[in-house]
Amino acid sequence: MTFQIHFGTDGWRGVIAEDYTFDNVRRCAQGYANYMVSTGNSGKWFVVGHDKRFGSENFAMAAAEVLAGNGLKVYLTDGATPTPVIAFSVVHRKAAGAINITASHNPPTDNGFKVRNFTGGAIDPQGLIQIEKGIPDSMNDVKRMPANEALEKGFIVIFDPKPDYLTHLKDLIDVEPIKKAGLKIIVDTMWGNGAGWFTEILSGGKTQVTEIHNTRNPSFPEMKRPEPIPPNINVGLKTTVDTHSDVLIITDGDADRVGIGDENGNFVNQLQVYALLAYYLLKIRGERGAIVRTLSTTCMLDKLGEIYNVPVYETGVGFKYVAPKMTETDAMIGGEESGGFAFRGNVPERDGILAGLYFLDLMVKTGKKPTELIDELYSIVGPHYYDRVDRSFSGDRKTREAKILDAKPKSIGGLGVVRLDTTDGYKFVLDDGGWMLIRFSGTEPIMRVYTETTHKDKVQAILQDGLKIAGLS
Repeated sequence: MTFQIHFGTDGWRGVIAEDYTFDNVRRCAQGYANYMVSTGNSGKWFVVGHDKRFGSENFAMAAAEVLAGNGLKVYLTDGATPTPVIAFSVVHRKAAGAINITASHNPPTDNGFKVRNFTGGAIDPQGLIQIEKGIPDSMNDVKRMPANEALEKGFIVIFDPKPDYLTHLKDLIDVEPIKKAGLKIIVDTMWGNGAGWFTEILSGGKTQVTEIHNTRNPSFPEMKRPEPIPPNINVGLKTTVDTHSDVLIITDGDADRVGIGDENGNFVNQLQVYALLAYYLLKIRGERGAIVRTLSTTCMLDKLGEIYNVPVYETGVGFKYVAPKMTETDAMIGGEESGGFAFRGNVPERDGILAGLYFLDLMVKTGKKPTELIDELYSIVGPHYYDRVDRSFSGDRKTREAKILDAKPKSIGGLGVVRLDTTDGYKFVLDDGGWMLIRFSGTEPIMRVYTETTHKDKVQAILQDGLKIAGLS
């Protein structure tokens, strides 16, 4: 029986050599080619790139061969490339889209297949459905031009995307003040695509950048996975304290997400980072424009929206929702709970490099360290507390969903339940303005329970009640 490929929130991911095979990658690429040809993109150029996971460069070439076999032309990156740089290359080279071989923050056993459109951003849910429908059941229906032939005929062109992206960054941020500030920065690139970028961008001044986990190692030692949250970042946090550094910047495996550690070796959670980045754009840079956020991220953005009189739009989880909404509203910033943030003037794609530079610029412009920035933020919007629990699950998903709907709790963690939002998962809005969300991962057999509340002492109680409602305790 042919393995059925299903696209989640950000493409398809699978276990290498089990379901993530060369033939299945080629089938995916054929589905993408079918979709692009059917939408008027015959003969156009596409970007293909990859991360540093096991075999990624070989899977990327396999996808490129299929595009070439369908009469499409390919700009193939000359090495592992950050996802935001691949996205920018689509726009800069006027390509019709991209295939990116990466499993982002997944465990080392996995690899993935991301697809993008002409904006460099995620393809909307309806487009993903069409791509999935176009994936052939048999390799007999996969067209393929061998790499040597495609290179010789010019259907595949290998290129270096770095210089154009670095030139583009100069239009978005002046890094000279950061270079001159004399900061001590630890950068944890999580064995991934972010290696070398901050060092190169910020070299030549008083600021010192020290990278860790900056070589290729697909087994991701010293972490469970290249996801920029504890405990994966504990080595980076300890290094920050041991070296008396001012801040820790973390990029995930494909460098589209950012994490922050403060000067005391504490994690600055993703909701705090999103609110601080929005505050930076609004207060420090004086920008105005819409804010797009997923329903799993912070309501501090709504408070900032009211203060600065800018609209805030809520979407489902994933950039397949965020990117189209950013394009529609010409949003100033868009982001999600996982630490992925996109910015106007760039492409509608998460960019961990630019987000990290913006955070450093916020520190320099205010003269404040991360702990002081959080204090400043809370003086404006009030304290907010967040945590998340991930649990593997087995059994029937529909049965679990039915139990969650049947629970109908009057209170969670001692706070009254105001309403239930089922737009994407099960979000219980609480009477302090906070929330508890139960959601199934779109890429792994995992259920996530999240909360944000203004009551620090209720965070764990809310999560425990959430686990009970989800049938996970």
